[in-house]
Amino acid sequence: MNTIKMSEVAEYVNLHINVFHQSRLNILSKLTLKQLITKNPYLFRAKNISIASELICSTLDAFLSSSEEKLFGDFLEDLAVFIASKTTGGYKSSAPGLDLEFENDGAHYLVSIKSGPNWGNSSQHKKLVQDFNEAERRLKQSLHVMNVYKVLGICYGKTPTKITSKGYYKIVGQNFGALISNNENLYTEIIEPVGFRAKEHNDQFYEKKGNIINCLTAQFIQEFCDSSGVINWQKLVRYVSGNYDLNHTIYS
Repeated sequence: MNTIKMSEVAEYVNLHINVFHQSRLNILSKLTLKQLITKNPYLFRAKNISIASELICSTLDAFLSSSEEKLFGDFLEDLAVFIASKTTGGYKSSAPGLDLEFENDGAHYLVSIKSGPNWGNSSQHKKLVQDFNEAERRLKQSLHVMNVYKVLGICYGKTPTKITSKGYYKIVGQNFGALISNNENLYTEIIEPVGFRAKEHNDQFYEKKGNIINCLTAQFIQEFCDSSGVINWQKLVRYVSGNYDLNHTIYS
């Protein structure tokens, strides 16, 4: 396995972290009130939210949190592939459900990369096993490879390395970084490049976010508040959940 210089990692991160930040801004720019208020209105009523801007901020933060986790997960997965390409000649896998393939010490590694430990439901985990097994079968048929390691690589977390009952390795956090780089300190060394121009990017983001909150709050007040500024919860619930059609289906 070759050694990768941290200057190479930093250069890659500095170039590609802009994509993450620009994607965040794009999400804000395209967001509409109709997209935002599909969250559970009963929850907000139970929390006694009476200020329109508070409701908009709460729903917007929840929306952004899930979007950002996906965006940054994609960034971390691409970074892992880049590092493996430098250390082992690894490459982006073309196999369904997998992200990375590389060879080291005479073994072929099939890797599915996840950003964090809390991912997927039972169906998705089952699909991963199927994808691993199918990729291994094709690999052995075409290349006559004997030693194949199937790896679920998770970019952060503290779970100890183990081989699961389904036959693949689960390698997490520091261990996954070491697997693709042979550097047990990689997981801490990459934190500085990830913060490249973070304040500048986030200042721009929060300025845009403030503008969006103001616009969406004004729209919400116009659509779902009465003339005295009180939220019309029944109107909001009807908008989110009103779809009565039982008389035309079950009882017809």
